[in-house]
Amino acid sequence: MRRLIILWLMLATMMFAAKPELMLLKEWDGQDVSGWLMSEKMDGVRAYWDGQKLISRGGIELSPPAWFTEGFPPFAVDGELWSKRGDFENIISIVKKKEPHDGWKNIAFYAFDVPHENGGLIQRLVKLEYYLKLNQADYLKVAKQITCKDEEHLKSFFQEIEKGGGEGVVVRNPDTKYVTKRDPSSLKIKSFHDAECEVVEHHKGEGKYKNSFGSLTCKTDEGIMFDIGSGFSDAERKNPPAIGSKITYKFQEITKGGKPRFPVYMRMKEEI
Repeated sequence: MRRLIILWLMLATMMFAAKPELMLLKEWDGQDVSGWLMSEKMDGVRAYWDGQKLISRGGIELSPPAWFTEGFPPFAVDGELWSKRGDFENIISIVKKKEPHDGWKNIAFYAFDVPHENGGLIQRLVKLEYYLKLNQADYLKVAKQITCKDEEHLKSFFQEIEKGGGEGVVVRNPDTKYVTKRDPSSLKIKSFHDAECEVVEHHKGEGKYKNSFGSLTCKTDEGIMFDIGSGFSDAERKNPPAIGSKITYKFQEITKGGKPRFPVYMRMKEEI
């Protein structure tokens, strides 16, 4: 028994790496961001390359094939594992498998910062770009950055991204250092908010959904209860999120009573 416990602890240590301290985004509140860098907010899996291995935001060491990280730099890179818009479910299914597999050919690691490099954001990314000119890394790309001219330019870029099915826009002050917390120099812009909640009850549907699942009641960490009845696919209507599971939903605003207005189901919350 003791040997089994020791073996389990060894395997657990191999699966979990130190949880990386990452830059986090605040909501844009309309402030002037002229001269800042803007990029598409990718709806993928946040990852951290520590110079030797890929680690998820939650501190899980990922298992890409050796050819995926071939040519990656010996220094830290912060980025997103991504393929294309609207492909989150496929991306997460690729990334969360414990063994290397060919599915990784369908995604790439899009870098948006070099955390330990000195200077502003542009200088930090230049280091990575220079490295990639000298070294071939087929699955490592630098996320495209565009200088924001003014608010009209920002809104036009955001509308273009959203119209194409993208999640939103990230704007960052190019002169600030990499900060491992929510900081006013790194902002996100979306037409909706998103959050997580726990499923506590299922409700039978009505009308076209009278023979299947219709809606669910969920609870926030603060204990706020509310119902979600839209956003589910036909397959999810037949096999809804289990009671006790965590889901991600989007909404427009919070009411005076603390409930999300017009909540819409997005997906299961993936622990990775």
